[in-house]
Amino acid sequence: MKFVLAQLKKSAYKEPFVFENTVNVQELKTMNNDIRHIDEVIVQGTCFFQGDNIIFSLHIKGEMILPCARTLADVSYPFDIQADEVFTTATYLTEDEVEDEVHPIEGEVLDLTPLIKENILLEVPYRVFSDEKTSRENNPTAGKGWKIISEEKNEHTIDKRFKKLESLFNDDEKHN
Repeated sequence: MKFVLAQLKKSAYKEPFVFENTVNVQELKTMNNDIRHIDEVIVQGTCFFQGDNIIFSLHIKGEMILPCARTLADVSYPFDIQADEVFTTATYLTEDEVEDEVHPIEGEVLDLTPLIKENILLEVPYRVFSDEKTSRENNPTAGKGWKIISEEKNEHTIDKRFKKLESLFNDDEKHN
């Protein structure tokens, strides 16, 4: 999402410039291993000038697919981010501007895509969990050499290796 400075100055100097666009952020899958899939995101925003500063107020909306922390099943995670980014046309930045994360503009084109990606990466949660129903439907219950068994089933079945020992208990009951 790129803007030419001359066009911004013309459009946003007297009143806020309003825009809406979709941005392809597929590159985030390679930047973060947890993101399995992410569609294009919708970016709405306003831009206005305040002295040497250009202030963007962004509303980023989309959905990503992340792995469940318990079962590794796909979990849909919608996000809705509100972010404000400040750029400056000044050649020198003060310490306050550096601390407030004021971005200097290099050249005549302002690219918001890296900041949109950064805000999405900051929104990725530490872990997500799928609901119980989805977890059961999407997870395998058996594989080569293994299967999931419930505790109830396990109580009633006897290991084949101990089957002969069961007859010893039966003999003791007969002698008493």
